[in-house]
Amino acid sequence: MSSSTNNMPSAKKILSTAASVAASAMLVRTVVQDFLPHEVQDFFFSGFRRLLNHFSSQLTIIIEEFDELTINQVYEAVEIYLSNKISPNTQTLRISKSDKEKNLKVSMGRNQEIIDTFDGIRFKWRLVCTQIESKGYHHNPRDLNSTFRSEIRSFELCFHKKYKEKVLQSYLNYILEQSKSMKEENKTVKLFTVNMGGVYGRNLGDAWSSINLDHPATFDTLAMDLELKQMLMEDLEMFVQRKDFYRRVGKAWKRGYLLYGPPGTGKSSLIAAMANYLNFDIYDLELTGLNSNSDLRRLLIATANRSILIVEDIDCTLDFQDRLAEARAAQPLNFDPPNQVTLSGLLNFTDGLWSSCGDERIIVFTTNHKERLDHALLRPGRMDMHVHMSFCTPSGFTILASNYLQINDHPLFREIEELIEKVEVTPAMVAEELMKKGNPDVTLKGLLEFLESKKKESEEAKITAETKKEPSDQQERED
Repeated sequence: MSSSTNNMPSAKKILSTAASVAASAMLVRTVVQDFLPHEVQDFFFSGFRRLLNHFSSQLTIIIEEFDELTINQVYEAVEIYLSNKISPNTQTLRISKSDKEKNLKVSMGRNQEIIDTFDGIRFKWRLVCTQIESKGYHHNPRDLNSTFRSEIRSFELCFHKKYKEKVLQSYLNYILEQSKSMKEENKTVKLFTVNMGGVYGRNLGDAWSSINLDHPATFDTLAMDLELKQMLMEDLEMFVQRKDFYRRVGKAWKRGYLLYGPPGTGKSSLIAAMANYLNFDIYDLELTGLNSNSDLRRLLIATANRSILIVEDIDCTLDFQDRLAEARAAQPLNFDPPNQVTLSGLLNFTDGLWSSCGDERIIVFTTNHKERLDHALLRPGRMDMHVHMSFCTPSGFTILASNYLQINDHPLFREIEELIEKVEVTPAMVAEELMKKGNPDVTLKGLLEFLESKKKESEEAKITAETKKEPSDQQERED
């Protein structure tokens, strides 16, 4: 046997060395994962990847979750698109499901990789999550020093450098189109509210927390005037189909509605019906919880397209100028404004320069007292359509009877409808009577008695008012 042969390592020695190296690598990996903070892990692994990429022909595109103050739509599209690309080899998955969703929502876990193919080209995606620790954002001064953990998320797309133009001009646009279809097909309407305790850094979008909108209201079940209902549905349809029109005439693609009328006339139900009809999310904004116009702008920018922003009881929350003037008069020296959000701040977003931030958005204000609102808020371009939510009408009663009693006709209908035309009762009052136990005959008789009692109360109130007025008129004649 030659000397060169003798110097060749045996297969056993090679396997032993490889096993030793593998064991050492596993040990290092275990130590890193178990004993080093996430921040150090992310720094170590990202630095190692950057070192390898320096000598590679591969190009990496980073798509971060946030673009300045707003959610990065490309990130959101990639997240939706990759949910259908998860392979059996993926080791970590994120699973979620809401009550209204039929299927589990599956997405890739942190620092996992997915391989995708487009036009025969191989692309590697990786979800990178960097743990951070930041000061919390709270209104309570005692909580200002508290901290909470969060993370910065981004997708890394890795591919050969020669396909750069293909990616920028075709692949990413393809992902945007595919994700849009997938999102609309599987979308569950959400109800967002502000939770300032969840804010990270400059991204006030983190303040919006959501739950599924499980409100069953539809235009079919709304007890409102049929002509008004049809007009509103047609207006909504025309709005969502006129993207090119809004662009051509130089207007932001948005629509404003003012819902006004007494309590119990169905304003909140109408908003839910609009959201279900258009499949739009709802953002419920409480203005009195904000500190400044700047916070207001940042919150509104963070709302998504195809959404409805609602400000309920605007007459109670937008009396800023008068309240500030009264407060300054009472404490002229050391005046600390209780709320720095102003009417002009809101108007600037409804039709000022900030109104162009976002597309296909609906703004809804509600009020029980339209006459109290500033005229600057009511003009066209801010509130395009004023919807009067009136007392119950005969057609509204018919819808309620169909909803609650599952009947479309009854001998008592005519008498009830005649009384409803004379008595001011809200749909909520009628619905309450229809919810009482008993068969349709008993229930409708109870409603009839209720309406007759309301009519009697109204007549007595009218007589009392006239009686009080007569002495006053007589005194004026004597004077």
